[in-house]
Amino acid sequence: MPRRHHDSDSPELVILHELLTASPDYLSGQSLARTLGMSRVAVWQHMEKLRAQGFEFEAKHARGYRIAATPLELHPTYIEHLLRSHGRDALPFSVHDSVDSTNDEATRQLARGAPVPFVILAREQTQGRGRFKRRWQSGKHGNLYSSFVFRPELPPQRMPTFTLWLGVSICELIHTLLGLPARIKWPNDLVFGNRKCGGILTEARIDADQMRDLVFGLGLNVNQAAGTWADSDLRRPATSLRIEAGRTIDINHLTAALIGRIHLAYTQFIADDYRPQLTELWAKHDALHGQKVVVLNGTQRIEGTASGIDESGNLLLRPSTQVGEAEAPLLRFAAGEVTLETAEPRTANT
Repeated sequence: MPRRHHDSDSPELVILHELLTASPDYLSGQSLARTLGMSRVAVWQHMEKLRAQGFEFEAKHARGYRIAATPLELHPTYIEHLLRSHGRDALPFSVHDSVDSTNDEATRQLARGAPVPFVILAREQTQGRGRFKRRWQSGKHGNLYSSFVFRPELPPQRMPTFTLWLGVSICELIHTLLGLPARIKWPNDLVFGNRKCGGILTEARIDADQMRDLVFGLGLNVNQAAGTWADSDLRRPATSLRIEAGRTIDINHLTAALIGRIHLAYTQFIADDYRPQLTELWAKHDALHGQKVVVLNGTQRIEGTASGIDESGNLLLRPSTQVGEAEAPLLRFAAGEVTLETAEPRTANT
């Protein structure tokens, strides 16, 4: 049988590839042993290791094995298989059981000279944060906490639309992959209605007139169940993809797809080949369009109607007017300078 694997591939990766490629049919232990160049006992030992990591195998006499269930948590070998099987460009990634923050871990790895690009994935964050250092609940609930590290070497003036472009790209992936109507609430929240499902935190280092290291952090509530958030910590209601879909989400399939999509979106951004799509996708996924909002700009409190974004990623706001007054001109607000409230009384998330 021709060998279809790299010599550096782990036995577990080869076993997963062979069984998932053969699925739903069975694959004999003898065939696996021949492919791996080891005994059937050794194959069984590696399958036991996979079983301990959340895989379930079904065995049938004279037919062999097939996978009966896959892990509900992030699994690096499974993600690697999925990336390869879909022909996606590989970004080096690591999976951590628990970190303080994936963005902080990314910064530490940069300081140690880790080659860029790379991805940090975690099952739990103990000090997750959002914009303005707001707390992001990041417990071990089957969610995805991630940071993507790039070196764009672009002038800082190019960057204001980066988070917006990545945000709508993620919304579009969720819509395409899961059939869920994800929206982006300017500038960095992923929502369903008024319920927050995810958040983005982009951090960068700048040398003189050029971006050096760019860390794109994404926290996404994937399989967290209703009623498991500490309400006292939330600034508005939270939700998860599982709650919205009414079913458990395959977090490894989703993660592999996100790695591919974010890498593609970054490549398009660097090539400056994204602006028409940003306009189209923002119109499709804008959670605020036509909504009454309040912009807090220093000591100013400005009420108006959200009216999309301009070419630089600024929020466009049509100020509220009294009856009989002429329509006020649009105001523009940059993401780093203001905070936003809905005009209704707040209920709240991070």
